[in-house]
Amino acid sequence: MRRTLEGTKRKRQMVSGFRSRMSTPQGQQTINRRRAKGRHKVSVVAKNRA
Repeated sequence: MRRTLEGTKRKRQMVSGFRSRMSTPQGQQTINRRRAKGRHKVSVVAKNRA
């Protein structure tokens, strides 16, 4: 049986993946902020392709 609320890998990538972040100026600012802060992961990474 599945849980009530579950996301999908494809939607997660489309909303907050690296390519979608880099496609807008605000998204690029987000990536740059996370890099400046020293984040290990700057965006969502799919273990398997979405």
